[in-house]
Amino acid sequence: MGSNGTNADRVAIVGALRTPFLKAGTGFKDMTTVELSTAVVSELVQRMGVDPKLFTLCVFGQVMPSLDYINLAREIVLRTTLDRSIEAYSVSRACATSMQALTNAIESIERGDHDAALTGGADSMDDLPIGVSRNLARGLMAFQKAKTGMDRLKILSKLSPKDLVPPVPGYSVEPTTGLSMGQSAEKMVKENAISRQQQDEIAWRSHDRASKAWDDGFYDDLVMPVVAPPFKEGVRQDNIFRKGSKLEEYAELRPVYDRAHGTITAGNASPLTDGAAAVAVMRESRAKALGLTPLGYVRSYAYTAVDPDWQLLMAPVFAVPKALARAGLSMKDISLVEMHEAFAAQVASNLQALASRRFCEEKLGLSEAIGEIDPAILNVNGGSIALGHPFGATGARIVAQGLKELRRRNKQFGLMTICTGGAMGVAAVLEVAS
Repeated sequence: MGSNGTNADRVAIVGALRTPFLKAGTGFKDMTTVELSTAVVSELVQRMGVDPKLFTLCVFGQVMPSLDYINLAREIVLRTTLDRSIEAYSVSRACATSMQALTNAIESIERGDHDAALTGGADSMDDLPIGVSRNLARGLMAFQKAKTGMDRLKILSKLSPKDLVPPVPGYSVEPTTGLSMGQSAEKMVKENAISRQQQDEIAWRSHDRASKAWDDGFYDDLVMPVVAPPFKEGVRQDNIFRKGSKLEEYAELRPVYDRAHGTITAGNASPLTDGAAAVAVMRESRAKALGLTPLGYVRSYAYTAVDPDWQLLMAPVFAVPKALARAGLSMKDISLVEMHEAFAAQVASNLQALASRRFCEEKLGLSEAIGEIDPAILNVNGGSIALGHPFGATGARIVAQGLKELRRRNKQFGLMTICTGGAMGVAAVLEVAS
């Protein structure tokens, strides 16, 4: 069942898997985004035990583009056991990229274009395209066309040392505001009166819960081992979460973006991360005919955007009431919430807005607050601060662990939200069979 919640033959999520999420510069530093993506798709198909030719669509995405190919999804098809004739295209919606891939595939199946699809996303911060200045780019182009050595020397003589300095990557600074995402989050801290204590509590809870979830085996079937170069041993676990951390330790960390007056630290923000995640979706009737048990469904979803000059990471709050309305539900029906943690400051701001009648009346046009979210049902197995945040993979990660936790609790409905660069957001209602 898709965004209108009315289809009789629902689109079911029938498989989900991710690589470990590793801090940039560590275990996956010698793997590319396409290699991580290929690994997770190959493993997911193999674990499902179905004919790869069953899948006739692959929708995948990455946030940081590669100079080595133009379509990540197509490269995955060509490097795995998937049939080379299947449709494949790539998407990008910043941190909601793999959610966009998933909902695109759901819509394609609902239209009757396909019966089964593979979706997901990946990013490697160790596999970034390195840009060059405009002057250097023009010089290099002219150098290629120069016919004599003297012409080449003239071209080189016009370049200065500053032309050799790479420009700031697009993910670092919001182009329209000139602020980094961290600086924008610091702006939200001040405008929403979010304390350092609130942020550190959210961060500590994320790490504590992620650590316990790994110890309890929650992630064992959601995360695959990866043998990365130099191929001596497999990586089986995320390497970002802190075991046995204490709340008071977070207060000792220094601010990163505003060293004099800021509150955002390396401890209460998500780190740069390498990883990939994949989700398989299928028409429910086809899944049952194959003996596959649906993991759950995306009952509804909504994408929204706000002005980046306002509060960059607040868009998910605007998506929540739309997703709930499309599902025919309210917050009282939600038993679990998975909220992407770009920064603890953003989480606190989003929670505060959802619980504020004034905000919901003035900004959302509602007659009452959407509702408070009990910390006991929020990111119960850790979030992006502790698990990591490969931009293109986070949506798929959230959907997979959210559905598993709903089944474990024997509950029906969960809510997931993601904020993104560009001041966009998504909210979705996840459902398992009652």
